[in-house]
Amino acid sequence: MIIAIDGPAGSGKSTIARRCAEALALAYVNSGRLYRAVTLYALGEGITEHAERIRSMLGDIDIQVKGTDIILNGETVSDRLHDDDVDRWVPHHSSVPEVRQYVNAKLREIAERDDVVVEGRDITTVVFPDAEVKLYLDASLEARATRRHEQGTSELTYEEIYRTIAERDELDRNKAVGSLTQSEDAIYIDTSDLTIDQVCDKVLSIIHRHLESSGKVYKS
Repeated sequence: MIIAIDGPAGSGKSTIARRCAEALALAYVNSGRLYRAVTLYALGEGITEHAERIRSMLGDIDIQVKGTDIILNGETVSDRLHDDDVDRWVPHHSSVPEVRQYVNAKLREIAERDDVVVEGRDITTVVFPDAEVKLYLDASLEARATRRHEQGTSELTYEEIYRTIAERDELDRNKAVGSLTQSEDAIYIDTSDLTIDQVCDKVLSIIHRHLESSGKVYKS
C-alpha cells in the first residue's frame, strides 16, 4: 500500500506523514530528505549551480533510508539535512532532471519492499500516480514561515525565512520536471489553522475509510 502526500514547504507534510505512518505501522519516507542528502554531498564537493557536475556526481552517491535515518555513503547525516546552506541550494539541485530520476528510483525501490507513507512535492503526480491514497496538504505562507521559525533549527530571522519559503514555492511550482502541483484526485487539506492532532485525525480518517472499502486492516 502506498499513501502519497504532497504539498509546499512548511505545510506539515513531514510531521503528519510520520505520525500517520507510526499509527498504521507503515514505513515512512520523506522524499525531501533524499534530495537534501544529494545537496549535502554536492556542497561538500564544492558544487552549487553547476548542473553538469551535479549529474556526474550521482554515480558517487549511495543513499539509504534506515528507519528515520538517512545514510549517505555509509554516514548518518540526518542532523545535517536542514542546515541553512542545504535549505538554500536544495531547490536548485532538485530541479536537475537526473537528480529527480535518481531520487524517484530510490523511492520506488523502497515502496517495492514495504507498505509506505511517502511525502514530497510530486509524489502523487509523478512518483506514485497510482497510490491508493493521495493527499495534498497546504497552508498560508505566513503560517508556514511561523512554523519554520518556531522550530528553532534555522539562524535566519522570520522575515528571511518567509522570503526563503516564498522563493522555494516559486522554484518548486516552475520546475521543468516534478513541479509542485495538486493531483486532480488528491484530497486537499488546508492546515493553516489546524493543530497537528487535528490534521492527523483528518488524514487517518481518510486512510481508514479507504482501508475499510478495500478490506485491508492496519494497526491504529
